[in-house]
Amino acid sequence: QVRLVESGGGLVQAGGSLRLSCAASGSIFTPNPMGWYRQAPGKQRELVATFTNSTSTTYVNSVKGRFTISRDNAENTIYLQMNSLKPEDTAVYYCYAVQRSIYWGQGTQVTVSS
Repeated sequence: QVRLVESGGGLVQAGGSLRLSCAASGSIFTPNPMGWYRQAPGKQRELVATFTNSTSTTYVNSVKGRFTISRDNAENTIYLQMNSLKPEDTAVYYCYAVQRSIYWGQGTQVTVSS
């Protein structure tokens, strides 16, 4: 069983930065996919950034050059550094991990004001 706990969301002005954290408890096999989705009101959940294996990453085009995903394997934690935030980045951000099943965190709200 895997439990994911996100933190770091909040309210920020456009152009600002936030850093999200996702701490995983339980058995994590690091080569498996793990990353971040987001869901804005009235929209489908979309993949934002993810580790596709231990080191390779992929990003949705809209955040490339602004967001960076990283990980601390010793702490079983992944991060999402979000810079140059825009109002359209406003969403609930969810951490996920694939470990035989797909596990989700509870989500953390990110609100970017214009």
